[in-house]
Amino acid sequence: MTTPTADDHRPAVPYGTPDAPRIAVRGEARLEVDPEIARIGISVASRGKDRRTALDDLTRRNTAALELIKSYGDAVEHLETGAFSISPELKEKGRGERVHAYHGRVHLTAELADFTALGELTTRLADLDLTRVDGPWWALRPDSPAHRQARQQAVKEAVQRAGEYAEALGTTLSALVELADIGAEDAPPRPQAPGRMRSMAYGAAAEDTAAPLDLEPQRQKIYAAVNARFTMVPPRL
Repeated sequence: MTTPTADDHRPAVPYGTPDAPRIAVRGEARLEVDPEIARIGISVASRGKDRRTALDDLTRRNTAALELIKSYGDAVEHLETGAFSISPELKEKGRGERVHAYHGRVHLTAELADFTALGELTTRLADLDLTRVDGPWWALRPDSPAHRQARQQAVKEAVQRAGEYAEALGTTLSALVELADIGAEDAPPRPQAPGRMRSMAYGAAAEDTAAPLDLEPQRQKIYAAVNARFTMVPPRL
């Protein structure tokens, strides 16, 4: 009786045979496409001598910002409220903890697909008092056709590369043995290059209505990769 070794538990390496030689390749695709959506962050602030005044002022400013965003209708695909806070500002001098004023803040996030409306909305929001606008952050939707296009291109690149190896040996591919996403097996996944994002902050200060900002969408980079194994017709060496 033989004692099993650590090697016995390892999966068999898919080597080929003289009658069915195998080719293992990696197919990759890198695309650069236009973004589909843009997100902006809006921070509305308030200040008051007492907590109630600061809260009422924040409620009024938040309502004005929401009404402005919602006035763009279907151009705004998603709108949500994030963090909210009311905090006291203590006097730096004097005995004891005396409140000098209260500060309120609420954060909103808006997602738009209409980039023409994006520039106008960003400008109008930044024109509101005590309002800060951050962004835009450009992105693709999770179900964007660009992701499928990248995966398909990676597969085609793998087939082409394997065919070129077979051609160098004076033979042709005969069958596909395996096709796998990078990271679907034991191999660590190669990190995907993130889409570039532009971040800008705007603070309201002007009294007159400012001209709409001309925001140029930034192209998004997509990466896809697959591992593929093929068998080929035995070459004459």
